[in-house]
Amino acid sequence: MALDLGATMLQLDQVAMNLGRNYSDRRGRLLAVVEAARRISPQEAREKTRKETVTNRPFMTAQVVDSLVGSHAPTEPPTDWCAVSVDGSHIDVDRHLPVGCYLINLGGCVLTYGSRPDAQFFNQPVLAADPADLYLNDPQSATREQDITGPLLGLLRTVQELQRLVEVVKDCPPDLPTLALVDGTLVLWGLSNQSYPSFVRNAILRDGLLPALEELRVLAQTRPVTLAAYVSLPRTTEVANAVRCCLCPHDVARCNDWCSHRRSTVEPCDAADGFLDREIFGELLGPSMRSPVYKTNPAAAQEYYGEQQVHFYYLNAGEEIARVEVPGWVTQDEKLLTLGHSLIMEQCRKGQGYPVAISESHEQAVITGTDRQLFKQMLTETLEQQGLATYTSEKERSKRSPWL
Repeated sequence: MALDLGATMLQLDQVAMNLGRNYSDRRGRLLAVVEAARRISPQEAREKTRKETVTNRPFMTAQVVDSLVGSHAPTEPPTDWCAVSVDGSHIDVDRHLPVGCYLINLGGCVLTYGSRPDAQFFNQPVLAADPADLYLNDPQSATREQDITGPLLGLLRTVQELQRLVEVVKDCPPDLPTLALVDGTLVLWGLSNQSYPSFVRNAILRDGLLPALEELRVLAQTRPVTLAAYVSLPRTTEVANAVRCCLCPHDVARCNDWCSHRRSTVEPCDAADGFLDREIFGELLGPSMRSPVYKTNPAAAQEYYGEQQVHFYYLNAGEEIARVEVPGWVTQDEKLLTLGHSLIMEQCRKGQGYPVAISESHEQAVITGTDRQLFKQMLTETLEQQGLATYTSEKERSKRSPWL
C-alpha cells in the first residue's frame, strides 16, 4: 500500500501550527542569548572552553581561539586568482551483483579569473574489483581485514578527493592566488561513529588524509594557496554549546547530571537550548562578514590530526550562514585566512549564494540513477561477452518484477 498522503498532510499541518505558535517565544530567546554572548569577555570564553574543560562535558563544544562572538569583514580579492575544487560520488559494493566491486568518480574544475580567464573541467571514474582493492588489511596480522563498503567507502572517497585536489593545485600557476575548495567537512567523524580497528584509522588518516593536508601546507609555504571546506546549511551546535559553557556558573562535574548533548535543564545555561550555530550568527553577521575562528572539539578522529587540527568559522554568504573549515596552518597565517575569506565570498557571489567551483565539480562527479542502472547493465553484458555466469538475488529480481 502506498503512503497515505492525506493522513500525512494532516500531521504536517499540525507541525506547522505548533512551529508558528512557538516562533515568537523562540525569537525572543535567541535575541537574549546573543546579547548574553556579547557580554562574555574573550578571556573568560577562552578559559571556559579550553581543552581540559570541554573534554569533560557531555556535549561537543568549540574551543574559543580569540573571542566568543564578533565579526570580520573580507579584504579586497586579488585581480587574478583561481578556484580549484574536487568532488566525488560512488557506487557501493552490491551483494546482489555477480561481482564484488565499487566505483568512485572524482570530478572537478579549475576556474581562473582576471586578466586571463579560463575554465577547465575533468572527471575520472575508477573501478575497484581486485580483492586487494576491496579490503583494508592489517599490516600486523595476515588474518585481520576490513571490507571497504558503506561508510568506510565514503571515508575513502573523501580522502581520494583531497588527494586529487592536491594534484590539481600543483598544476596551477605557482604565482596565482589559489583557493582550494572541498564540499563538506574536513573532520572524518565516521571514524569515531564506527568501531573500526586502529589499522583502518591509520590507513585513512595517517596514510591518506593527513599526508594530503601536509602536502598542501608545504605548498602554501612557497605559493599563495589556501584550503577550505564549505558546509552549506550546517546543523552544528559547537558555538551554541560554547555559549552554554560560558554562561554556566556550576561545576563542570555537575554537567553529567544536568546536561545532555542537546540541552541543559538548569538556569542560566538553558538559555542556549535548542539553537543552532547558524541561528546565532544569523543575528551577529552582516553580509560577507565572518565570525571569529574556533577550534573543533578534540574528540573523535580529531585527536590524531596533530598540526592539521581543524578550525572553523561561520560566514554570511548572502543567502545563508555557512560553516567554513580550515586546517590549523591556515589560521596561523593571517594572509591565507583573509585570502580564503575574500575568495570564498567571490565564489558565492558568482554562484548566486553558493561557491560556483563546488557546484561545477559536483556536476562533473555526480552519478545519476540512470548511470547506476547502466553500470549494472554494462557489468552484466561484459561478463556475458567473456562467457562468465551472471546472476542476481531473488530479492533483487522480485523488486524488478512485483506481483501486483
